[in-house]
Amino acid sequence: MSDTPPDTAADAPKGELTLRTLAMPRDVNTNGDIFGGWVLSQMDMAAGIVASARARGRVATVAIDAMQFIRPVKVGDVLCIYVEIARIGRTSMGLQIEAWVLRRGQSGREKVTTGLFTFVAIDENGRPRPVPAA
Repeated sequence: MSDTPPDTAADAPKGELTLRTLAMPRDVNTNGDIFGGWVLSQMDMAAGIVASARARGRVATVAIDAMQFIRPVKVGDVLCIYVEIARIGRTSMGLQIEAWVLRRGQSGREKVTTGLFTFVAIDENGRPRPVPAA
């Protein structure tokens, strides 16, 4: 866990706010914090929205190249997922994802998780297809 203050000018969310959701009691792990797999699934959904829009069609997650859990997510936190396209290849794209929370009863945001996901554009048969030019 980091001791740096939340939401400093040097550490503001990067990318487009793509998804906001509320962390609920049904999503806790045995420690009472929100299960990391739930956070990861929210990040994957948000990245899929951006990747699908950029690819103008179906995409599939093919890799999670990096994942860092920085701080726990608590019940009642509003999880905000920011997505930025980091690279575009012929059939694939890398998306940098940041998860931030708005804590209940507190001002400011805290970065809780980051990840780099790779998506491939796919055709109707599930085979890779070129990502259209912008």
